[in-house]
Formats: sequence, C-alpha cells, structure tokens
Amino acid sequence: MNIAIVSAQALTSDTPAIARELARGHRVTVYTRSAAGQPSKGVAMEQVAAGPDVELSESDLLPYLPDFSAGLMRRWREERPDIIHAHSWAGGLAAIAGSEGLGVPVTQTFHGQFHGGQTPVRRLECAIGRQARAVIATCADEESELIRMGVPRRNISVVPSGIDVERFRRQGPSFPRGDRPRLLHVGLGTDPGEIAGSGAATAIGALAAIPDTELVVAGGDDLSIERLRAIAREHGVADRVDLLGPVPHTAMPKLMRSADLVLSLAPTVPTGLAALEAMACGIPVVASAVGAHLDSVVDGVTGFLTRPGRPAETALRIRELLGDVTLRTAMGYAAADRARSRYSLERISMELLRVYERTCA
Repeated sequence: MNIAIVSAQALTSDTPAIARELARGHRVTVYTRSAAGQPSKGVAMEQVAAGPDVELSESDLLPYLPDFSAGLMRRWREERPDIIHAHSWAGGLAAIAGSEGLGVPVTQTFHGQFHGGQTPVRRLECAIGRQARAVIATCADEESELIRMGVPRRNISVVPSGIDVERFRRQGPSFPRGDRPRLLHVGLGTDPGEIAGSGAATAIGALAAIPDTELVVAGGDDLSIERLRAIAREHGVADRVDLLGPVPHTAMPKLMRSADLVLSLAPTVPTGLAALEAMACGIPVVASAVGAHLDSVVDGVTGFLTRPGRPAETALRIRELLGDVTLRTAMGYAAADRARSRYSLERISMELLRVYERTCA
C-alpha cells in the first residue's frame, strides 16, 4: 500500500512509531507543514509549505490550511496514494480538500480532542467526521462521542494507541530512589488556571493521606509547576513532592521502573499512553475512570480506576496497593501481559491496516 499520513502540525502521540511500523511492509509518507522533530526511520517525510514553519494556535493555523490543501493536491496528482490517514481536525480538513476529485479514500483520527458547543471548529469536526470514509476512534468513549456528532456507526473503527513494548518492559535499568515508597504521576497541563483541577493536583491531595511516601510529577512548564508547588505547600506535603518538569520520552521507562505505582489521574484522557507505558513496565496504575483508561486498565486486575478529582478515594486505593506487596506484584505482571498482548505497535499497525483495506475495498 501507498499510505499518506497528513498532519497540519507536528505529529504527536504514538503516530510516528506507528508510521515506522507500517513502513516495514508498506510505503508510508507523512505530509506536514512543520517537519520539526519528525525523523522516522523508513518513513518518507514531505513538508508542504503553508505558513511559518512553527507550531501555531488553531486561530493562527486556519488561514494557512487552503495553502496546505493545495500543496497536498499538487503532490497527490503527481503520485496518487492508495489511502489517506488524516490526524486532527486541521489535518482532516486539508486532506479532504486536497484529495478532491482523486478518488482516494480518507480515514480520520481526532485523538479524542473535540471542541464543545457550536463553535466553528466543532462544526468542522462534525463535517469532517461525516465526510471521511472511515473514522478511527482510540477508545469506546471516543466512539460514543463520534456517534453523537453524527458519524455513522458503521464508519467508525476503534483502534487504540500503541506502545513500544521493547522499550517499555519490566526488565531494565531504573533511576535511583530512596527507601520511601514512590508514586509517579505522569502528565501536567500547561495552563496554570487549570492546575487546581488537574490529575497532578489530585495526586498531591491524595498524598496528604499517605504518610512516609513520596510523589514524583513528570511534565508541565514553569508556571504550571509553580502553581503545583503552591498546592503542595497548602496540603503540607511540599517536602515529599518532586516536580521534575518535562521528562524526555526516552527516559520514561527508567523513571517508571523506579516507581512502586504510577498515577494517571487527568479528568480527560484521549489516549491513555502514560498508563499503558507504565503497565508495559510491570507497574500497577491508579488511573482516572475516564476515556481510554476505561478500555486499557482492568479495574482490580492491572490497577485501580478511581473517579477523577477524588483525592480521598484515590488515597484509599494507593494505600491498599502499597500495603499489599503480593497484590501489587500480581497486578504488575497482569499489567505487563495486557500491554504486550493488546497494545504493541505491531498489533495496532495490523489493526490499522485492516481498516485501510476495508476502506479501500
């Protein structure tokens, strides 16, 4: 197959890794406005000039999408792909316009990131979802949202995010740590105004009820970290909270293997990659019962699901796991088995190929 992947911004999530996996047996070309940070072994990269070569806000991006679409159409008229896979609403809009008259089916992934209300972008999302030949949801919760948007159920396929189970695995080095039990929370929003309701804030609230335990938080920018540090002081746990800021993805396996438990408590979870990567490392997770977590985390088997924004409920589950090494070990093995068997890049790429083949047929 000649597969065209379209993203108006730099690729995020697991898309580059999946593209590399697809390229093992197929021709894969990624078309994007910004080529920054996009090296992919075996994957052809084509930058289509449309506006400045930097990440843009949605309002700044919209005026450049016609140029992006026109550039795609010129490329595809020279060499027609067999299937187009667009990412995000901007990629979908450009792909549908750029493939007009070519007879190439377009598949669409929103990555669970939808706009509410009756905003112009929301209306575009609904139109793209109905016009794409197939829409790929990353979890059952996203499938339900697509149906509410008017996308026919028969056009929706659920294909979850994939992880590199060779990099994220039980065996391997880990970062040094002290004697206290370690909790790791991965993910922190970059809007300081939303930090009070973030998963990291919930983790800090839970830590206040878990003595002699440390919390490490990975992610966030300077402003968000400062707000989180203030929340830790308010709860009287600042001396037990280590705010790392951004952590390179290559370092995450070592960091996760250094923890007794990994927390993923965000109130919205489009892909749930942090929880999946922790599971692959054999670390039980305590995760918010929303979005992709509802599919990936088997409550009471690979970890625990808790209602978002409930520190007391979260603390209860954490204490249960920290106090029972047998339960924690069993959950770790079950988590690693589930991550490897269900969410490997190889399996997810095969599921995507089946969607592509059905769409082309």
